[in-house]
Amino acid sequence: MAKTDYAALAPDLLTKVGGQDNVRSLAHCATRLRFVLKDESKADTEAVKATGGVVTVVQAGGQYQVVIGNDVPQAYAELMKILGPMGEEEDAPAERKNPLDAFISLVSGIISPMLWTLAGTGLFKAFLTMFTTLGWLAEDTDTYTVLYAASDAFMNFLPMVLAVTAARHFKANQFTSMAIAGALVYPSIIALNEAGGPHDFFGIPLVMMSYTSSVIPIIVAVWVQSHLERLFMRYIPSAFRNFMTPWLTVLIMVPLTLLTIGPATTYLADGIAGGVQWLFATVPLLGGAIMGGLWQVFVIFGLHWGFVPLMTQEITTNGYSVMTGPLVAPVLAQAAAGLAVMLRSRDAKTRELAGPAAVSGFLAGVTEPVIYGINLPRRLPLYFGIAGGAVGGAIGALAGARTTSAGVFPSIIGLPAWMDATPNVPLFLVGVVVAVVMAFVLTYFFGVRDDAGQAGTAPGTGDEAPGTAAPRALDVDAAETTGDVDVIVTAPVPGRVIALEDVPDPVFSSGVMGKGAGIVPADGSVVAPVAGEVVATTDTGHAVGIRTDDGVEVLVHIGIDTVNMKGEGFTTSVSKGQRVVAGQELVRVDLTKVEAAGYSTVTALLVTNTAAHKEVTASAVGEEVSAGDPVVIVSR
Repeated sequence: MAKTDYAALAPDLLTKVGGQDNVRSLAHCATRLRFVLKDESKADTEAVKATGGVVTVVQAGGQYQVVIGNDVPQAYAELMKILGPMGEEEDAPAERKNPLDAFISLVSGIISPMLWTLAGTGLFKAFLTMFTTLGWLAEDTDTYTVLYAASDAFMNFLPMVLAVTAARHFKANQFTSMAIAGALVYPSIIALNEAGGPHDFFGIPLVMMSYTSSVIPIIVAVWVQSHLERLFMRYIPSAFRNFMTPWLTVLIMVPLTLLTIGPATTYLADGIAGGVQWLFATVPLLGGAIMGGLWQVFVIFGLHWGFVPLMTQEITTNGYSVMTGPLVAPVLAQAAAGLAVMLRSRDAKTRELAGPAAVSGFLAGVTEPVIYGINLPRRLPLYFGIAGGAVGGAIGALAGARTTSAGVFPSIIGLPAWMDATPNVPLFLVGVVVAVVMAFVLTYFFGVRDDAGQAGTAPGTGDEAPGTAAPRALDVDAAETTGDVDVIVTAPVPGRVIALEDVPDPVFSSGVMGKGAGIVPADGSVVAPVAGEVVATTDTGHAVGIRTDDGVEVLVHIGIDTVNMKGEGFTTSVSKGQRVVAGQELVRVDLTKVEAAGYSTVTALLVTNTAAHKEVTASAVGEEVSAGDPVVIVSR
């Protein structure tokens, strides 16, 4: 797969989202650039989707999410070189969001900056536990102590990390936030909790909790801190403001958090974790099927972020998370569906995209590339992956699948995190295998009904989108090669083929635009003469350019000087960047209107990069042809 030049992508992408001035803030997660735009209507979403290196665009949670894939940090770094510090935070009136959007935006903004470190250290801990279980490393050695500290410190002091990301999100002083979080995990505070018994603060009962690895208490505390700081900054004289604001904030917030915010939010989080435990203990099939079946749907809409703090709190409260138990099956099922598409499809570009995307899902648990690039556009692979995930997730829940490490991505590499804590590992693995096999087999035999990556519609089935002609079954496919030498370009319209020099336009007849032929059309349905990517369209609808996977560039120009009709009588069915199959309708033209306007209807069929090929020959001059019949042969 060609490597994307993110230094070139960044300015182009900024232009397409409405310019630098339209960007309120920018962050990124595992695979997505998460823009907050001042005005999303200024973004040219179709142009962004068509940009090389972009998988798709998702607008959810008040964010304009550009899916890049595993290389998203590189794209983000190049964008930040242009945006500068103001690209990360900019004071602006808050946009009104519905509660769900606001919650998802909050969680993703706080969790996503630390996600990879959380995942990496969690995986580190899972492997370390596996090594001790297998007897490869003894727990009473200094080596184990050092490695365990390295793997567990991030999770243990998670409130300190969240203090920083929450402060950035709420625009609070991050160092003051760290001071508050540090008090929650301070050794003497931990000792008070472990000692038990009644405690008080100036006579006020102090309910001690364990705040190591906690999530919600510090987030709420920093939110209150942000409001308190703004109050102090407004009323404290400037001569004392710089030191008194953090002093008074810490003085108030630490006792307030230990007395009220901490216990209240901890009880709430423990209650939620207990409810999840009850569901999976009482009706594991239901819990597993819901999480397994819907997890990738949550990912599509960005809703999965809402579960991250709940899963982390489960581990803090119970020592493990059953909510994460069913997640390996749906992730690997989507990857398996993508692999089936790669093996089944005959389209080179589809295979080129599907292969790495499936590998990313299998090994790293990152499924956005395979979902957005392969499965979702075809629909059936996505559905089969969801079905496999639901069945595998239900089996996993019956096995008591769970993890003790937060943030580990469900994947083949991450399997030790599940195998370490799951009571019935063989049954859990059976569920994973069932999900993978089910998604792969169903997709391979029933989910790939096209050869060039169209969205799951079979030629001639009647499932095509309105206004799109069913691709014609051809004796010679447009992208077919003969002995890896010739590429056949077929007739885009039925009618009589004429020599290129007889086309009544000197620009075409002279060959300066490339070699080819002309056709006097008998019908107004203009279809793709080759399979490939639409690389050029016009607002007037009179011309379409297509590039095949073999690098042959074909122009279909409908009529002579018909640009002057300004689109009247032309209805375009495709857009730039879209993949098309041979025989798929590109444009519908009213030939009567063209003739009534005084223009020739002769349609020019040109290979515009003729010089890049050995020879371009018109093969049916003087003949009556049907759409899809061979007309031009490109020898390479």
